[in-house]
Amino acid sequence: MRKEIKYIKGDATKPDAEGCVIIAHICNDIGRWGKGFVLALSDRWEQPETEFREWYKSQDNFKLGEVQFVEVENNIWIANIIGQHKIVNDKKGNPPVRYEAIEAGLNKVGDFARNLNATVHMPRIGCGLAGGKWEIIEPLIIKGISDNDIEVTVYDLE
Repeated sequence: MRKEIKYIKGDATKPDAEGCVIIAHICNDIGRWGKGFVLALSDRWEQPETEFREWYKSQDNFKLGEVQFVEVENNIWIANIIGQHKIVNDKKGNPPVRYEAIEAGLNKVGDFARNLNATVHMPRIGCGLAGGKWEIIEPLIIKGISDNDIEVTVYDLE
């Protein structure tokens, strides 16, 4: 059964939900953390950045399509999805977004959410600094999460 994606105005770091929540976002594959939505996460919690940097240093399964889940409060998890290659357009002008990696990561987020009976919250992932297109990313969210009867809320800043 599919859950429709809810779109609301608000701050994705302050999910409007009861119970267990996962806040999903996109990270790069070169260990950088310093622009975009990650700054809002770091303003609220230090663990997602700290654990992401440790994961990068360890190189333990640190690659496109992988996800690191970090519990920041009781029943609040951050999903660090590696879904962009580097941080700037390549020589041909292609943006850093990697749709296949985002799809793989969202499938992992969906499985994790199902196991925790959690809802998933996010900004418009992959569409900021990564340079992705929402009309490509939204179907990946539906396929990996919503189609599995998991509630997804997408936040647009007011």
